[in-house]
Amino acid sequence: METSEYSGASRNATPAISGGAETGAARSGQNIRAAWFGIALLATLVLASVLRGIFPVADPPWRTTVGIAWHDEGGWVHNARNRALFGAWKLDEWNPMYITPVLTGLEYASFRTFGVGLWQARLVSEVAGVLSVLLLGLAVSRVAGRLAGLMAAALLATNYVYVMYDRAALMEATMVAFMVAAWYCYVRAHDSPVWGLLVGPAVLLAYFTKAAAVFLVGAIMLDAALSLALTSRLSWPGPTPAGGGSSEGPEAGPGRSRARAAAWFTLAGLLGAGLISLLVFLVPNWREYRFYNWQISVTRKPSYTVKALVDRVSWFPILHDFFTRMWLVSILAAGGALGLLARWRRVHPGERLLLLWVGLGACELLLHDVGNERRFVFLIPALVALAAIVLGRDRRLLAPEVAGIKRSTSILAAPLVLFTLYVTVGGLLRLAFLYEARQGLLSPDVRLSAAAAVAAGIAIYVTWPAVPRWVVRNTWRTPASLLLVCLVLVGDVAQFTQWAWERTEKNYTAMRLLGEWLPPGTRVHGKLANGLSLENRIRPVFVGRGFGNYLDRLSRDDVRYLVTYVAPEVGYEGPVIRDVLDAYPNRRVLHVFDVAETPGGHDQAALFDKGSPGR
Repeated sequence: METSEYSGASRNATPAISGGAETGAARSGQNIRAAWFGIALLATLVLASVLRGIFPVADPPWRTTVGIAWHDEGGWVHNARNRALFGAWKLDEWNPMYITPVLTGLEYASFRTFGVGLWQARLVSEVAGVLSVLLLGLAVSRVAGRLAGLMAAALLATNYVYVMYDRAALMEATMVAFMVAAWYCYVRAHDSPVWGLLVGPAVLLAYFTKAAAVFLVGAIMLDAALSLALTSRLSWPGPTPAGGGSSEGPEAGPGRSRARAAAWFTLAGLLGAGLISLLVFLVPNWREYRFYNWQISVTRKPSYTVKALVDRVSWFPILHDFFTRMWLVSILAAGGALGLLARWRRVHPGERLLLLWVGLGACELLLHDVGNERRFVFLIPALVALAAIVLGRDRRLLAPEVAGIKRSTSILAAPLVLFTLYVTVGGLLRLAFLYEARQGLLSPDVRLSAAAAVAAGIAIYVTWPAVPRWVVRNTWRTPASLLLVCLVLVGDVAQFTQWAWERTEKNYTAMRLLGEWLPPGTRVHGKLANGLSLENRIRPVFVGRGFGNYLDRLSRDDVRYLVTYVAPEVGYEGPVIRDVLDAYPNRRVLHVFDVAETPGGHDQAALFDKGSPGR
């Protein structure tokens, strides 16, 4: 495998505190033969496939949830199911193909090939998840060596949260897979610039799977612009040679030329893909596209008050299990990110894009919403890649350049350092308050985590640069890195094993029962009807808040049946369905069946005959 000229960048820039760590090809994992790399990567892909494909109709985790709302699966594949079963994309006023046209097309291809069903709907996410493991491993191996690439692939293949989203027929897995594909193409472009033409199509496919990927479009454009700005300088700040000294040399010219070409090809690919999507999809469907994306993604959900922003910042590491479940990976990724930030001019553009991926992605979450754990999923590959680079190539938590920063300069990064400390501390301390209600700044885990982060930050700055120098000197060798990776893998596989042992198939059984009770083509009211539609031929009539058959929800006398929760409470999925129930006071329960949603494990849904309206 060709070694990127960036892979040795600044590795020996501070030899006085190098601690005797390996350098060059041995340190970057190039001593692994290509054949062994291929065998190990193939074994990792087999493991990834097994974790995603086994028990294909089992319920997502509900006892120890990762934020998957199972009834959303049927809702997001609604148009693909319509087309496969009834021959038309649009049959009512719920049409998520204007939100996620890419997922809709892929789901239709699966249904067309294998038939309509729950496992067929999930197959798209499963395949996307395995491909993302492959592409992340290959990309990291080009940036940081084969050992780091294998570590990245293994960590992503087994990451519990990532695996569970790859098993659900939701948007996250496909969106993230295209994001990883875009990063892979961007990395390849700096060896062969023509790959830059594929970056734009890949990232726009991610965007048209879920609009949350828009930040990566901006990140790629920003990094390409940075590459052009850096390579326009007379003194090319390219890779630092192995012996230190000037970066000008035999490779300086070719390196600068490839970097500029990669940037231009990337921008051209983005422009071309953007124009095609504008002409083929956006302009012809502008009214529907604007309504669905603005109404659902912007108008309905976020609040931008000062209190809401403060709550999101304080809740970021503690509202969910996300950073707790991948605590060690988060620490390693944080250290790697700070090191990249300290030497950003001389690192591989692919590493710089990882830094922008995490930074801009976190900003999008803080500005938009951290209330749903699924929103964090797009951070997982970038965090895994950063952690793998630290483990497989750098073998130290902080880069030497961090210890060389003056205190006066380091203070400029104090907000970032304090928030990084808050995230790492908060992810751990939340274990003591798992069952506490979150109350913003009044939450005990928020206050304790903030206090600990501030105390650690003060200690670091008062003693600067003693702490970073101590961290830099504490390097580790390959066996230690492998041990850390194994600890993470064991933890993730143990969580998967616990889920597999306790797994249920309540939702799948409920879908089959609904198909036995109602003839094909029967209209059924309610969001839960969509969720329960993948193993039968009913015609669900979705009802959203302000969209999706909302305006006529109280007057659909042509829809005789309704499905909703009755436990943990009637209309548990939201107030809109309770409005419909109230409009039909003569309703009666026909059947009650078990479903799996809340950690209590005793959830039930019911099929109602709506009866005559009360108006």
